[in-house]
Amino acid sequence: MWQIDQVSLRLFIAICEEGSIARAAEREFIAPSAVSRRVADLEKLVGLPLLSRSQRGVRATPAGVALLKHARLIMRGHERLQAELSEFGAGTRGHVRVLANISSMVEFLPEALSQFLKLNPDIRVDVEERVSVEIVRGLEEGLADIGICRDFVSTGELDVTTYRSDHLALVVPADHALATEASIAFERTLDLDHLGLALNASVNALMERIALERGRQLRYRSFVSTFDAAYRFVQAGLAVAILPREAVGNVACEQYRLAVIPLDEPWAERRFVICVRDRAALTLPATRLIEHLMASRPRP
Repeated sequence: MWQIDQVSLRLFIAICEEGSIARAAEREFIAPSAVSRRVADLEKLVGLPLLSRSQRGVRATPAGVALLKHARLIMRGHERLQAELSEFGAGTRGHVRVLANISSMVEFLPEALSQFLKLNPDIRVDVEERVSVEIVRGLEEGLADIGICRDFVSTGELDVTTYRSDHLALVVPADHALATEASIAFERTLDLDHLGLALNASVNALMERIALERGRQLRYRSFVSTFDAAYRFVQAGLAVAILPREAVGNVACEQYRLAVIPLDEPWAERRFVICVRDRAALTLPATRLIEHLMASRPRP
């Protein structure tokens, strides 16, 4: 039976993430020669090359990719074991890792986490922004306890709970000819120059497909990577944007002098889901966080 120690697994993870034995050694405060010996021992143990080496650095072989996936799961399981055992003697003290998409981080997650941390000051919550597809992959690889993403991505065997919704709207300058409309059909926006949010590629693709189905083409004037940049571009009159109206809010409307017009389309409502690998295997702090997130949802 193979017996791979946790130090070797941690070093192998570092090598794959850094793409270099030297950088992994520096990160883990160990001599590069010792790291190389660990890799050689691993390859001898499994009887397969785990890394391919080149002048640009190292990368995992197919066997190495498989080891990396399971190494992350093993290390996360060990951390979970330590955290859960500590909870028996220290109440709800613990550490929760969350992967979340940009919309959730702009619309509601900071407020929800702030309330949770005030109620649970001994729990540490780390949040990392990812696109929805990467969130699912990260959970499958054991990089996080909880993921918050869109419901349209394939979630495989993850445990998924419907969480919240938001609604797409047309964002225009406050003095725009359409600013006083109560709602608007998507087709009416196709004569305008649009602004794309680079991190929202799924919505861009959806709108482009719908435009083509109606014999039209969506015209993008520019792409930006943040909501704040989108507000500034719209304020300057360079283009209009279709964004979640919950992300814009009253403060941005006042600060940037914007008008938000709900899209009168069935696909304008989009849902968030909470994903985990195994609800029954969550630590107590992670379970508490999910319960708080679900309880703090706005009532229909």
